[in-house]
Amino acid sequence: MSRMLRQMISCHWTAKRIQRYLDADPSAPLTPGEVTRLEEHVAACERCREVLGQHRLLHRALSLWTGTRPVDQAAIDRMRSVLEDLTEGRQA
Repeated sequence: MSRMLRQMISCHWTAKRIQRYLDADPSAPLTPGEVTRLEEHVAACERCREVLGQHRLLHRALSLWTGTRPVDQAAIDRMRSVLEDLTEGRQA
């Protein structure tokens, strides 16, 4: 029971630091001791390893997104056409 409780506390501690670990945010850096503790826990805990993997995928996807993608005018025109059909009661 105490082992399971210790594991849960360690998972909670790790979950609260995973994003800071991946971001390497200079305004809120993890101490070297925290990094070591987190990496040791992730190496031993399958669930936290999976969570870290999901955060890495999301981090990578967000880093590729520039947010400056041009608007697809054809898509806007299609949406307008569908809205006009709906508001005027036409079948698409």
